[in-house]
Amino acid sequence: MTGTGGRAAGAHRLSWGDLGYLGLLWLGGFDLRVTLLAVPPVLPAIHRDLGLDETTISVLTGLPTLLLAVAAVPGSLLIARLGARRALLTGLLAIGLGSALRGVGPSLGVLFAMTLVMGAGVAVSQPVFPTLVREWLPFHVALATAVYSNGLLFGELVPASITGPWLAPLLRGSWPLTFVAWSVPVFLAALLMLFSTPHVPPRPGASRRWWPEFRSLQLWQVGLVMGLGSAAYFGTNTFIPDFVHATGRAGLKDAALTALNASQLLASFLCLAFPDRLVGHRWPFVLAGAMVAAAGAGIALTPGAWVVGWAGVIGFATALALVLTLALPPLLAAPEDVPRFSAGIFLIIYGTAFLGPVAGGTAWDSSHVPAAAFAVLALGGAAMAVLAAATSYHRTPEPPR
Repeated sequence: MTGTGGRAAGAHRLSWGDLGYLGLLWLGGFDLRVTLLAVPPVLPAIHRDLGLDETTISVLTGLPTLLLAVAAVPGSLLIARLGARRALLTGLLAIGLGSALRGVGPSLGVLFAMTLVMGAGVAVSQPVFPTLVREWLPFHVALATAVYSNGLLFGELVPASITGPWLAPLLRGSWPLTFVAWSVPVFLAALLMLFSTPHVPPRPGASRRWWPEFRSLQLWQVGLVMGLGSAAYFGTNTFIPDFVHATGRAGLKDAALTALNASQLLASFLCLAFPDRLVGHRWPFVLAGAMVAAAGAGIALTPGAWVVGWAGVIGFATALALVLTLALPPLLAAPEDVPRFSAGIFLIIYGTAFLGPVAGGTAWDSSHVPAAAFAVLALGGAAMAVLAAATSYHRTPEPPR
């Protein structure tokens, strides 16, 4: 890998201003997930207070993930019209307000409406980060991406870990107040960015294209490789609780889910330690796909205590692929095309991530064999490895218009 974020980074030391940008990127990454992952720990209270059935709960928890796909392209349009910084401020405001207002009433209608607003805020914000990385830290793309990815993974782990045992009791079990509390870091990030970062206007004559170039083979390859990895991650989160119950090891549920999510941080720290050795190379994606395939097959073939270890392998592999994928748009697209390239791959990633668990669940239901769900995820991991081996991770020209 050469140029931006690659070997050129060695000639440019981090300044104090760069460190400030890294801190903002970490906090922003944290805010992309913290309000989403604040929901599962308080689902029993929401279920009780609003009388929701399991189908409604499933829609409530799955809606933000679907929005990550649907609203990615509008996020690119927002960046083209407002600029990356202002688009992110708009997205953070939607996340904070949507999260804080979800418990008003409490009312089922308000809960769903504000979840929609919050999810849309997350969706339009995510394509902003590769652009801000390029604008703020052009000589440290790999490091900056690893930092905000680390924040994103902490945003998944922290609310899931402390809401139930610490925050909810402190707030007397009030799930509306819990949502308000987790909106505070979002508003904090918005204020810090508003007063400590400058607006960067588009360069004169710069392209304002926002629609992704869906004729690009590389766009589809990059998106599908990570999409298959995300399908394995979300599918494992979905299937583990019922799988360990069906195989007579229900007590392994918490350990397996903890291993799945905590192992992601190890991958993030690995990318922080060796960003230039990992970003922009094909072999880490091939390795991640092979690990997903092996772990999915391992869960299917060795139910029992091994499930905990295999879940950790899936978490590590999918997080490694995620961090490295998030670093690609500034490297594979021209500066003015980073937002639309990002939006395109996010649409493909989260669309695949939404459909993958559906395929696994269908296999389980139709065969009545719990292991079938993980067999599907294992096949997806194998396909991920094969596709990654055929994918170029260097910039290629766009198809002629």
